[in-house]
Amino acid sequence: MRSLATRRIAAVALAAATSVVVLAGPASAHVTVNPGSAPQGGYTAVDFRVPNESDSASTVKLEVNLPLDHPLASVRTLPLPGWTATIEKAKLDKPIKVHGNDVNEAVSKITWTADAGIKIAPGQFQEFRVSLGPLPTDTDKLTFKALQSYDNGDVVRWIDEAKDGQPEPAKPAPVLTLSKASSGDAHGVTASPAATSADSHGHGDAKAQAAGDGDAKSSDSTARVLGVVGIVVGVIGAAFGVLGLRRKNGSAAS
Repeated sequence: MRSLATRRIAAVALAAATSVVVLAGPASAHVTVNPGSAPQGGYTAVDFRVPNESDSASTVKLEVNLPLDHPLASVRTLPLPGWTATIEKAKLDKPIKVHGNDVNEAVSKITWTADAGIKIAPGQFQEFRVSLGPLPTDTDKLTFKALQSYDNGDVVRWIDEAKDGQPEPAKPAPVLTLSKASSGDAHGVTASPAATSADSHGHGDAKAQAAGDGDAKSSDSTARVLGVVGIVVGVIGAAFGVLGLRRKNGSAAS
């Protein structure tokens, strides 16, 4: 009986430990845009976060397609050592008004290509920072379809769009959620809490905001993992307590 009880406890502990890996791992497995939300009508700086998911190949290129149904007039990349960014533009079927001026073209794609000897190796990730704006006011999200290329020729297409009431797709496209702006300057720009300075169009200090975003993500992930670990420890402790009680009752009965 003792052996059976011990095996059951071991099984519970293994299942609980496995849940830590399951819950903590997938959260950072996809290509994502961070932070995941921004106010409508303003300017913002975001990071396209790219984890390397292969155990044997390294990421050497990232292509991000920008939505032309909700075009962005201003798109700027933050220089990243070891990577070359190229921007492609497309003519708009219908011009958009930006600060009273007609804009007839917008950025349709950004491609980052690694220089010789540079890569995102297995177990690593990289962030590609972009300033965007003005954000549209007639939609609640922007979808950025992305392609991640590896040095062995594999290409992962992060282009699937999530549908309401459906499970998350296997390769979801990065999405920036847009919220109603609560306050802003003359250009409708809301300052980011992580920004330490901004220009006349609300472009914040990219490095400061990147550090703030990274700290927030790291703290959130750590809190989740510690919470799950606490549950695991509690389950194991309760199981051993039951076993001890059974042994005590067995000894008393004999």
